[in-house]
Amino acid sequence: MNPFKGRYFQRDIILWAVRWYCKYGISYRELQEMLAERGVNVDHSTIYRWVQRYAPEMEKRLRW
Repeated sequence: MNPFKGRYFQRDIILWAVRWYCKYGISYRELQEMLAERGVNVDHSTIYRWVQRYAPEMEKRLRW
């Protein structure tokens, strides 16, 4: 099953934000600004939900 099915934002955007949060410890608001600079308007609370949902699986698979 695809965990990204039905999401408003593309898979790559979600993974980019979660990866940068986990790897570099960038705050949700800073990530919001970084995405806005790239033309993606997303609220910091949405990024928080992405991290809660996708970070555990990413960390298991990537072993940072």
